[in-house]
Amino acid sequence: MAELSAVLRSHADVRVHCFDGPRTDLGIEGVTGYSVPAELDGANATLATMGVDLQIADRVAGADLVHSHTWYANFAGHMASLLHGIPHILSAHSLEPLRPWKAEQLGGGYAVSSWIEKSAYEAAAGIIAVSGGMRNDILRSYPNVDPAKVHVIHNGIDLSGWQRPSGEDAARADEVVRRLGIDPELPAVVFVGRITRQKGLPYLLQAAEQLPEGVQLIMCAGAPDTPEIAREVSQAFAGLAERRSGVVWIEEMLPREELVAVLAASTVFVCPSIYEPLGIVNLEAMAVGLPVVGSATGGIPEVIDDGVTGYLVPIEQMQDGTGTPLDPDRFVSDLAQTLNRVLADPQRAKEMGVAARKRVEDHFSWEAIGQRTMELYRQILDEQSR
Repeated sequence: MAELSAVLRSHADVRVHCFDGPRTDLGIEGVTGYSVPAELDGANATLATMGVDLQIADRVAGADLVHSHTWYANFAGHMASLLHGIPHILSAHSLEPLRPWKAEQLGGGYAVSSWIEKSAYEAAAGIIAVSGGMRNDILRSYPNVDPAKVHVIHNGIDLSGWQRPSGEDAARADEVVRRLGIDPELPAVVFVGRITRQKGLPYLLQAAEQLPEGVQLIMCAGAPDTPEIAREVSQAFAGLAERRSGVVWIEEMLPREELVAVLAASTVFVCPSIYEPLGIVNLEAMAVGLPVVGSATGGIPEVIDDGVTGYLVPIEQMQDGTGTPLDPDRFVSDLAQTLNRVLADPQRAKEMGVAARKRVEDHFSWEAIGQRTMELYRQILDEQSR
């Protein structure tokens, strides 16, 4: 959202309304943050979200259109559309029906978030799917949505912010990774993501048992969805760390510069997700020049050029909304073998990393994506004026 709004500002008057309190230190005009109303402090997280959304819906009066991202803001967009008579466009980054484990996190709030999302999708003037796979998921999950309203516009990447350090930056990056317990002289597999069912961390930790000795596993993983998944990952990590060296878990959210340093010190990026509409972390790793090994699910095949910028790991999944592998042992084995294939040929891994950087330059720059987004805005405004 930060990157998209930045490029859209050269095309339109953009106002951003967001969560987590006032934004007074950004130095960017047109950004307003909201806190949960005091009356809903401590309420179910979904109700607290709706409290913020109602404030946003009130404050967007005068806009020509409203564009929301994820169900958290979809309620604000939908209410604003009804209240002010303006078109609502939403970007689909994930879908509630395909994340049933969120009931563990939200309780009855999951039924409310699902209702919000369904209502917003069916009423929206336009829907942006971040991948073709996501578009298919939308039409499968919400059959009442008009397919003509669903447009594929990928997420983008800040090419200047995500690139391999050089010169003095490289020396600082070396200091960063050593402080974090990473040996930049050794090969490494790196994962970046939240601790949630969809990211497939338990499968990665099993696959790591099959990595060669001397290969590091770096997990930049935090913000667990539930105590249950946090406990499952912690126990699996502890067991792995007892059996092999070079296992590094970075739980805090690193500043971009430090995360770039970690990526640049690694050999291959891994994305073992069982649900991933696009996977912007894959783009970030590719921009730093890393090959990516990812599950062949969701939008990941639209990012990884199999055999050129990395490899896709086949996965057959249950169609009950969980995405659980039909044969978990096979998936774990295939994931381990594919990682080992990259690790066994360092020169080929570097060549794939170069190709990965070129792919994001050619297909995922934010400027091009901003232009496509503006074209959709104009198209919908023209349709509304007829």
